[in-house]
Amino acid sequence: MLAHSEACERNKDPILAVLRGAFGVSRSVLEVGSGTGQHAVHFARHLPHLNWQPSERPGELEALAERIRLEGPPNLLPPVELDVRRRPWQVGTFDAVFSANTLHIMDWEAVGDFFRGAGAVLGPAGVLCVYGPFRYRGAYTSDSNAEFDRWLRNRDAASGIRDFEALESLAVGLGLTLAADHAMPANNQTLVWRRTG
Repeated sequence: MLAHSEACERNKDPILAVLRGAFGVSRSVLEVGSGTGQHAVHFARHLPHLNWQPSERPGELEALAERIRLEGPPNLLPPVELDVRRRPWQVGTFDAVFSANTLHIMDWEAVGDFFRGAGAVLGPAGVLCVYGPFRYRGAYTSDSNAEFDRWLRNRDAASGIRDFEALESLAVGLGLTLAADHAMPANNQTLVWRRTG
């Protein structure tokens, strides 16, 4: 039986609405941390102009590959192994990079590796799109996010909801400019950065 995430089912259409605009002129997308593959299947199916490249850490690929084999449209590629800490990422070059609900489960050093790696694989007019919960000026956007952050840090002290300003600093260091910050259901955001120079 394929793994299933209720959260993916709830948020896939709101995220898709953002991606339609953010990736409108893109032709290739690398998804970092594809998880169950539900997002990859849904987005690739509804964005047929994109070649969608899913990825996962070692040990997580088999279940992801099975969903893509069973449900994936032709523009959804077989998943590749990707650990964000590796230098360099051996995945090629892409017009866009997408990741959902990953930055708060990584340690901060890995978050830096994620941005470094994404910046290296993005083309000259690349787009980086990240979905998840974030803090702004050190404040949570909801009480439920504060509770979620406490749960994350109790489970793993190195994880936790990230500050938007710290992520923005990493993005700026890669020559990326914030293009949009979309409020999403369940107190999440979708952040979109573009390479303009």
